[in-house]
Amino acid sequence: MAARASLSQARRTAQEAGRLDGEVYRRPIAHRGLHDRAKGRLENTAPAFLAAIARGYGIECDLQAAKDGTPMVFHDEMLGRLIDAAGPLAAHSPADLSRLRYRGQDSRILRFAEFLELVGGRVPLLVEVKRAKQHPPRRSYLLKIAQEARAYCGPIALMSFDRDIVTGLAELAPAIPHGLIVGSHQLPASWWTTPSPSIRNAAVARRLGSAPPGLDFLAVDVRMLRSARAWMAGNPRPIPLFSWTIRTARERAAATRWADAPIFEGYEA
Repeated sequence: MAARASLSQARRTAQEAGRLDGEVYRRPIAHRGLHDRAKGRLENTAPAFLAAIARGYGIECDLQAAKDGTPMVFHDEMLGRLIDAAGPLAAHSPADLSRLRYRGQDSRILRFAEFLELVGGRVPLLVEVKRAKQHPPRRSYLLKIAQEARAYCGPIALMSFDRDIVTGLAELAPAIPHGLIVGSHQLPASWWTTPSPSIRNAAVARRLGSAPPGLDFLAVDVRMLRSARAWMAGNPRPIPLFSWTIRTARERAAATRWADAPIFEGYEA
């Protein structure tokens, strides 16, 4: 109870300052929860989230919009990889989605509100807001996310690859920390082949320099991490730097050196 109260107080203090509390988030963050298919814990499901909470890890999760714009905790735009159903998640109502079960499991797709109730402020959250490829995010979708995040009593931050989503969430929930996710797939193809560290750093600097203003944190591909840290050294407003997705011993070493916290999977941190 004391730990939960401390996290809630930290979230209020950080919100008042308009930033993400780096001390609260300076811990391993379980990517889509502490999932392990061999142990019956699938990604973005209640068992994976509860396992992360039991070990004191932060949680990263994903949101997709249901047909009416209700945010649902699910990574893919399409259902078929994890669910015995076809087509896009966005073609279904929340009620329809609640009747579906993950393949081989009794777990169901959680609404964002149900996920927040499940966690209950016990560990910090990084929430990735997805954009469907076929259409821009509806404002009703972002508004519901903002409303539920504002009402949540615990440390929470919102992030996306999509600049418009990040900007929209910052407008709708200005007291909730917001960040940009950046991947190496967004860099020029030559970035992968050049042997020059200065050229690699410059490409990353251009990408990060085009980010929306006023970010509270960044989450970058581990392959960009060293260059991102070099860019941030010259940033007049220091912000926390997360890195994803940390899986190997080499990536763990890089995250330990250059990131404020790893977003990890496939091992116990």
